Amino acid sequence: SGTSPSITNPICNSNKATRYASRKISNFNADTMLWAVKKISTVLDRECISQNGPNPNSMKFGGREAPATMWFIVQRMATASLLSSSFFISKPPSPSSLFFHLPVKQFVSSSAQFRQRYGAVVSATSVATEPAETPSVTQNGKVEQAQMTSETEKVVLPTNESNEQLLRIRHTCAHVMAMAVQKLYPDAKVTIGPWIENGFYYDFDMEPLTDKDLKRIKKEMDRIIGRNLPLVREEVSRDEAKSRIMAIKEPYKMEILESEEWWDLCAGPHVETTGKINKKAVELESVAGAYWRGDEKKPMLQRIYGTAWENEEQLKAYLHFKEEAKRCFLSKLIIAILHTITVYNGYDFVKDEAGGGLVFWHPKGSIVRHIIEDFWKKSHIEHGYDLLYTPHVAKADLWKISGHLDFYRENMYDQMNIEDELYQLRPMNCPYHILVYQRKLQSYRDFPIRVAELGTVYRYELSGSLHGLFRVRGFTQDDAHIFCLEDQIKDEIRAVLDLTEEILLQFGFNKYEVNLSTKPEKAVGGNDIWEKATSALRDALDDKGWDYQIDEGGGAFYGPKIDLKIEDALGRKWQCSTIQVDFNLPQRFDIVYVDSNSEKKRPIMIHRAVLGSLERFFGVLIEHYAGDFPLWLSPIQARVLPVTDTQLEYCNEVIKKLKTNGIRAEICHGERLPKLIRNAEKQKIPLMAVVGAKEVDAQTVTVRSRFGGELGTMKVDDFISRIKSATENRTTM
Repeated sequence: SGTSPSITNPICNSNKATRYASRKISNFNADTMLWAVKKISTVLDRECISQNGPNPNSMKFGGREAPATMWFIVQRMATASLLSSSFFISKPPSPSSLFFHLPVKQFVSSSAQFRQRYGAVVSATSVATEPAETPSVTQNGKVEQAQMTSETEKVVLPTNESNEQLLRIRHTCAHVMAMAVQKLYPDAKVTIGPWIENGFYYDFDMEPLTDKDLKRIKKEMDRIIGRNLPLVREEVSRDEAKSRIMAIKEPYKMEILESEEWWDLCAGPHVETTGKINKKAVELESVAGAYWRGDEKKPMLQRIYGTAWENEEQLKAYLHFKEEAKRCFLSKLIIAILHTITVYNGYDFVKDEAGGGLVFWHPKGSIVRHIIEDFWKKSHIEHGYDLLYTPHVAKADLWKISGHLDFYRENMYDQMNIEDELYQLRPMNCPYHILVYQRKLQSYRDFPIRVAELGTVYRYELSGSLHGLFRVRGFTQDDAHIFCLEDQIKDEIRAVLDLTEEILLQFGFNKYEVNLSTKPEKAVGGNDIWEKATSALRDALDDKGWDYQIDEGGGAFYGPKIDLKIEDALGRKWQCSTIQVDFNLPQRFDIVYVDSNSEKKRPIMIHRAVLGSLERFFGVLIEHYAGDFPLWLSPIQARVLPVTDTQLEYCNEVIKKLKTNGIRAEICHGERLPKLIRNAEKQKIPLMAVVGAKEVDAQTVTVRSRFGGELGTMKVDDFISRIKSATENRTTM
């Protein structure tokens, strides 16, 4: 319920606590977990944690022994809100191996730590799993292990692209929902209702809806599906369509009909009858506001989101996936509220005083960005790129030449009048790199020319579309441009693919969705060069051995492109890398080179980004790692913890030596050692170096790893060497 149970002393009343936890553990929420962890940890600090640590077979509180039952409750409470309901123990644990090797306070560590130490497995992809039975507690305090399933049935979720029937179901569900809404709310006006990645939505002009309304709508949808109504495709003239729409008084459909780009009020596809939809595989998820046609000056509509699948198992897998993502966010939110996680206190505060969508990188977040940038620069230099720095503003004339003022003005900030000349904040880096290319007349012998920049750009976004680090108004692109000859396109694209894979693998991304987009209906450049460039991209992908989809006609007007989405630890896909061939800007800026016959020719220009933007990629990293950054990327790699303040002088010497060797370290003191350790665990510090009197005398440190447990006592130089090795090899200690 989120309220504290009426137990004034949970230790002296452990049987009552056992009964309470047994009743409430099934719906144990974050508030209750925080109360319980704080309460129990306080008692442990005060009464049971001694310098020698806990007795592995029993615990005593004020001279009284607590039963094993109590530790089971603590463990369940500590993990109930952090692990999914589908976790299972990989092998039957004994009470001592599962619960007593470490102080109970360590059970409040992250779910990843619990999984690693105790063998618990949490499904990390879009699969449905049946919860395994949990251990039961007998009257004598022993934990009995129920029979557990070593394997879980996995359901791989299909996509709209891979399953046409699923796409038909989702589009039909949008129509069924519209019909249900208008039956329940006759005054509601319909607009559009497309399918989307995991379902569908429909926008209505009506009074605001609530979750209770969604339940009513779903029941009406079930009735419509049960009637097995046929879907009939009917082609009519524009005048007939206009007459019908006027008869039913649907102004938004009339606007669609009268728009120039209109060609079909509903292109489909649909299932044959509503009975083809499994009503138990459909769920209405949420309602939100949306402007008609995305224009803030037009009416605000009610957008209902739904999800639809072929069967219940797929819906169950999807809901499981959503729950995993929600739990991941919840654990990060709890940590942020407690002000304990090192990275979360330091990166993405957007200050209202400065303006929406402008990111402030605080100290620890800046450290992570610095690490990413250094790695990015080193990789690009090794791959033959020259690094650039270019201005954030330029004369408006530059953006006229590039065409941005004609085709991209709505995403650009207003111009500034400086000494009677108009200047513009840059929305892109491309024109600057072309100006660098034009500093001299290039020869064919100079190709390929590769330039790269971590360039900050500014693009206007509606305030309602801003979203954390993923959609902002000012961001830094890892932008690069390659100028090459036509017969070099394939090799350059393949080299970009290799570099992309090399960089993404370092951050733990090894699953990609790749799309090759070809010539659209409206495009610049002749068919010959389009065919040659598209073939080069296709051949490079084939050489790389990556699976890819072809998006016919989905290329930019200026050239074909490759888009790459990365898959995170929870199976979510994020748009990341892009490679685009450009026939437009070289022509607009009239860039040339001198060929072997001393004739001037136009080079090929390739745009590419590996990370996309630092802000967005950092947001993806946080989601991927759930805030638990690996050793090489963590803003603080080691924390030195003195047992008492008498060891501070030696600790400062250790810190100085660590920093001199490029290790990110800090010292923390002023609390009892168990609390210092617990705080470091909560803050996801990878390594802790404990210093007591013995360590000072021996000039050593006792090292504790969040991932590897106790690593023992070692010389400071050995500690430094192991950190350097783990950082270089991207491993843990």
